[in-house]
Amino acid sequence: MLSLPNLLTLSRIVAVPLLAFLLWWPQWELGYALAFAMYCLMGITDYFDGYLARASGRVSRLGQFLDPIADKIMIAAVILVLAAQGYLRGPYVGDLHVIAGLIILIREIAVSGLREFLGPLQVSIPVSKLAKWKTTLQLVSLGALILGGAVHGAPCVPGSEPCIPRPGQWIHLVGLTTLWGAAVLTVITGWDYLRVGLKHMD
Repeated sequence: MLSLPNLLTLSRIVAVPLLAFLLWWPQWELGYALAFAMYCLMGITDYFDGYLARASGRVSRLGQFLDPIADKIMIAAVILVLAAQGYLRGPYVGDLHVIAGLIILIREIAVSGLREFLGPLQVSIPVSKLAKWKTTLQLVSLGALILGGAVHGAPCVPGSEPCIPRPGQWIHLVGLTTLWGAAVLTVITGWDYLRVGLKHMD
């Protein structure tokens, strides 16, 4: 049961508290650099656990159960900590960037509930290409926000209200822009999944 792919998946879950710890101090640039390295490593293990399971013909029910949970735990933890530490703030709209993160979290919870509802009905929801693009933008956006903290520090000048962005924070702006892109695709794909689910609801 605890094959190498499953161990890789479990390692991602176990690493989430450490990742959150490294992100907890918004002015700690070394912590954010270490968090970015860990975030990339977790992404690599996400690829290899599925690849190894398929290549070895050892796709297990435990792996199918744990893999999406590991992804959602990591994404949710990063969004919540970044929001708490002010990394979802930016020019023009300030804290409203948090809404993009909230949209992503709501969709993840809703789709998980929908899959649980449809499971006993033996109805599967295939992952569309658009959903894969959503996941890609989501991972890129959070990675850019973490990397921005490592390179530039916290996104706003300390004590500035509303947010006065530090100069030259293009990495952070890339992260916020792609986060909104992921949020838009989240709404579109979430609606597609909901339409499938509604067909099986009385």
